[in-house]
Amino acid sequence: MPQTICFDLDGTLTDPKPGITNCMRYALERLGRPVPSADDLTWCIGPPLLGSFETLLGDAGLAAEGLRLYRERFGEIGLFENAVYAGVPEMLAACREAGHRLFVATSKPAVYATRIAEHFGLSPYFEAVCGAELDGTRADKTELLHWLLTEHGIDAASATMIGDRSHDIIGAKNNGLRAIGVTYGYGSRDELTAAGATCIAGAPADLVTILNDHRV
Repeated sequence: MPQTICFDLDGTLTDPKPGITNCMRYALERLGRPVPSADDLTWCIGPPLLGSFETLLGDAGLAAEGLRLYRERFGEIGLFENAVYAGVPEMLAACREAGHRLFVATSKPAVYATRIAEHFGLSPYFEAVCGAELDGTRADKTELLHWLLTEHGIDAASATMIGDRSHDIIGAKNNGLRAIGVTYGYGSRDELTAAGATCIAGAPADLVTILNDHRV
């Protein structure tokens, strides 16, 4: 039976590590703070970035300035330092052929997510690309999914959220959606299982099988 499928963007459809980590390092350098390696910043991929800057800087006001500096680079360069995971276009095409409604549901601001989806040729697969506002509205995945369901008239009982981090799973559970975790992104199997993922996919191709198995 056709269903509605909401996909996280970073770590689920695309690998954004170079862009996100380069922009975070740029912001920290501009603030005169220690600059970790890219690998030491991968924990920041997925969750709302303002919270990540607050953790890194220990100051809410300084975190807001860090986010501003991050966007200074990201809006021109960082959003394209990205790559679609192998197998994602084929997986999305199979989902569309099965009659599913597809949406992007990301904590990233929608203005950036839309440009990324268009740049990498993903837009045609989706009914809408849904994300946060620049002021942080809907950055929380629970809030975002509630808004998406309401805005598009979707019954949560027939919807699934797919993502690579715990906040994707928690947001889905809080709204009554089935939650599928993916381990090819930046969250571990333990993180996703502890958050309550219904099942785990190790590759994009696995998602087609899982989505078509109505016993899961």
